[in-house]
Amino acid sequence: MSVKTAEWFSAPGLELEHQPIPAADVLAGNPGTAIRELEPLDGASVGIWEMTPGTATDTEAEEVFVVLSGKARIEFLDTGDFLDIAAGDVVRLRAGQRTAWTVTQTLRTVYFASE
Repeated sequence: MSVKTAEWFSAPGLELEHQPIPAADVLAGNPGTAIRELEPLDGASVGIWEMTPGTATDTEAEEVFVVLSGKARIEFLDTGDFLDIAAGDVVRLRAGQRTAWTVTQTLRTVYFASE
């Protein structure tokens, strides 16, 4: 029996190249983000995402992510609700939600998002 080679790397130690967040989306600090995408899984994007400290806005996709490291607050701009997240947390976001992310310790997640 043959086995397809697996894609493997150590998520916590993975080196990522950060890009600045567009100035129009930054509310505080000088945050950057980085992504390492894996092969899609049944039509879903899968990968590692990281954001450095600061505050920035975003419009979400359909997504589930697991926090690997770091700390942040996600504020839902349309409702005023918020989540304080840290390592081990699992979060489900819905497409179209407008958010503000305040990262206090570099945040690294593994995500699954529909395309």
